[in-house]
Amino acid sequence: MAFFKKYNGTTDQRLLRIERWTWVLIYGGLLASVLSYFMPANPDGALSLLAGCGLLALAMGVALIVVRSRLHGE
Repeated sequence: MAFFKKYNGTTDQRLLRIERWTWVLIYGGLLASVLSYFMPANPDGALSLLAGCGLLALAMGVALIVVRSRLHGE
């Protein structure tokens, strides 16, 4: 008996699109947030906008995980 079940993915295009967007939003949000932390400060507020957009994308990715967990395939 295997500890982890093998996951072959889904054939439903709607669920596949949700799974792809989930990880794009999570990794993109993390990248934007970390980049805004290490960039030098400027007075026009672009870094806070970048950090805010990154955290918003991260939150949307986490929300998509919750949405995907409640949807069932075929």
